[in-house]
Amino acid sequence: MNSVFIVGGSGKVARSLAQQLAKRGHQPRSLYRHAEQAEGLKALGAKPVAGNLLELDKDALAKLMAGSDTVVFAAGAGGKGGAHMTDAIDGRGLELSVAAAQRAGIRRFTLVSAFPEASRGKTVSETFENYMAVKKRADVHLAATDLDWVILRPGTLLDSTGTGNVHAGLAIPYGDVPRDDVAAALLQIIEQPQVNRVIIELTQGTTPVAEAIKRFVRDCPQA
Repeated sequence: MNSVFIVGGSGKVARSLAQQLAKRGHQPRSLYRHAEQAEGLKALGAKPVAGNLLELDKDALAKLMAGSDTVVFAAGAGGKGGAHMTDAIDGRGLELSVAAAQRAGIRRFTLVSAFPEASRGKTVSETFENYMAVKKRADVHLAATDLDWVILRPGTLLDSTGTGNVHAGLAIPYGDVPRDDVAAALLQIIEQPQVNRVIIELTQGTTPVAEAIKRFVRDCPQA
């Protein structure tokens, strides 16, 4: 059984991940900000952990993470609050979480990032351009650490029911993917620790999730 600390535990991908982890016998520990979110997380099988990335420092967050086997960073401003909130949560929040994991002695760290081609060829706002820049800087920051990291870059997220099949690769064409299947990919990354220090792009496809992630075992550098 893995104890999995989920930063941004109240998000849609994070909630699906918590439910899938619990069904597999793992212990999801979901960080949340608002008191009303706790009961919903408990119902999914998660242990709610109260905390706010905008208020915690490295030591306080490390104490909350203590005892976990792995960290999944699934937090995001979601376009709310403009560039300021994106910088604070998707950017500095990731850096804080990495530092806290290191302080807590947690080696495994998975980041839910963004597909590089998201909305390319379309007219997008300055806020979205900032979002993509912040996401890339977060990737760079994590990849420069000595943690056993994985960066997962899903395509456009869908609320439709997951199919259990995906297309995963180091570099693949852009596409959509159900949130449930993103969560399923995260579950497989957690259960296959030989998959580390790799960036995985993910869309919907025809390969079973477990098989798709297992292929990265041979692609990863030896620890």
